Parts: sequence; C-alpha cells; structure tokens
Amino acid sequence: MQIWLIVGIGGFIGAVSRYLASGWFQNSFTTFPVGTLGVNVLGSFLLGFVMYLSEYGGVFSEETRILLTIGVMGAFTTMSTFSYESFRMLEHNELLLFGANLLMTVTFTLLAVYVGKVCAGFLESMA
Repeated sequence: MQIWLIVGIGGFIGAVSRYLASGWFQNSFTTFPVGTLGVNVLGSFLLGFVMYLSEYGGVFSEETRILLTIGVMGAFTTMSTFSYESFRMLEHNELLLFGANLLMTVTFTLLAVYVGKVCAGFLESMA
C-alpha cells in the first residue's frame, strides 16, 4: 500500500480519536486545558511504546509503525494546540495556569515516553 495512504488512514483515526479523547479528558474542566494535556500525555506514551517495541523487538512492520506513529499519533497529539492555549493564558495574564501547563505538559509527556519504553521492554522480555 502507498505510504501516503497509510499515513492518511492513520491521520483520520488519530484526528477522530483526539476529538473523542480530548473531550473525555476535558469533561468538567473549564479554564485549564486538561483535554490537551491528556491527549499529549497519552499520545507520548503510545508513541514511546510503539517506537521502542519497533526498535527493540521488531514487533511492527515498517508500514504498521508508520501508520501508528506518523499517521495516528501525528494527528492525535496536539502540540500546536498546547502552544496556542498556553499563549492565550499569557494574554489573559493567567501566569500560574500558564506555568502549570508548561511544567505539567513537558514533564508528563517526557515521563510518558519513558513509561512507554519501559512497557515495551517488559513485553519484549516476556516474548
């Protein structure tokens, strides 16, 4: 199958999943963008998990890895939305929320990639 079609299918899945997951995470929060934070953390975990399973275990074919990482996770994660929402907090002088959003997003997404790596290593060691 053409790589661009694989990426496009993955992008469709990721975009729809982002819409659903972001709404679920956001649910009752109004000011703090927990929906964006949630999809960035989940997306970082899944990207780390898939990439390390691919790298260490050869679990996924190249096409599947591209579908999941570039397609699905590329559309699912929302760093551009994170940047815009953070900037809006600055514009509204919500400095505490701005700082919390930056700190939590960077910390939790890096931690999620690490946890994805650990989970992939654990699964690989069981095989």
